[in-house]
Amino acid sequence: MKKKVLLMGKSGSGKTSMRSIIFANYIARDTRRLGATIDVEHSHVRFLGNLVLNLWDCGGQEAFMENYFASQRDNIFRNVEVLIYVFDVESRELEKDMHYYQSCLEAILQNSPEAKIFCLIHKMDLVQEDQRDLIFREREENLQRLSKPLDCTCFRTSIWDETLYKAWSSIVYMLIPNVKELECSLTNFADIIDADEVLLFERATFLVISHTERRPHRDPHRFEKVSNIIKQFKLSCSKLAAQFQSMEVRNSNFAAFIDVFTSNTYVMVVTSDSTIPSAATLMNMKNARKHFEKLEKLSESQSSMGVR
Repeated sequence: MKKKVLLMGKSGSGKTSMRSIIFANYIARDTRRLGATIDVEHSHVRFLGNLVLNLWDCGGQEAFMENYFASQRDNIFRNVEVLIYVFDVESRELEKDMHYYQSCLEAILQNSPEAKIFCLIHKMDLVQEDQRDLIFREREENLQRLSKPLDCTCFRTSIWDETLYKAWSSIVYMLIPNVKELECSLTNFADIIDADEVLLFERATFLVISHTERRPHRDPHRFEKVSNIIKQFKLSCSKLAAQFQSMEVRNSNFAAFIDVFTSNTYVMVVTSDSTIPSAATLMNMKNARKHFEKLEKLSESQSSMGVR
């Protein structure tokens, strides 16, 4: 089940860096050695079982952009499931950026009117912290107005913090065909084992694809922080020729368990009962694994039959 995803934006806006961090296991500081994208780079990312993202990273140099809207218009913008447009928050050519974005929207309306539109206001770490909310709200309002009649969802992002994972998790979440069934099953699982929270991560990217929360938590960015931390730890393990399998974190306030779940996912169970034995939680996770593997297989068979 292929989903065509267009990644567009002006040259230097940070498209290839974010793609490399999410899908190619780069860390932020290593993206400095990446070169500019020439024309269109295609990659197929098997994301969750039968879900394949057909990612088109489109170079943002002016000559390429003009070519996309002229001779390549139908090829680029046909059968698009998602358009992700990246804006450099410090761009000095905002008017030109908006012109190209509106040209993309016109081509999408003609060729893929059902496509979902996401705008990433990127490099927000370069903005003074006390100005970030105001600048993001202004850009978001402007983009949503310019995008009509299409709906546009905006995210603030930076490769240096958890915001990048939050944005991409939200985008991929909308592409998973049986996400509501996953959430329902996670809720039942959490109720049975009396967990505060259960998270499901995609195995390769460690993006959060589903979760359930039974007790409120004060940190709204905790999912993305965990994704970022675990992915960096996995990379450290691989450099030592070791393979990350599981992790347990415990203190006086909580216990958290992360382990391989299905062939495509990791699971994280968090409980405020820090005295719970590890063996009990791991056994519960093992017992739940069969049910979630069946859900994955059902989703794959539905996708292959064209059921949405």
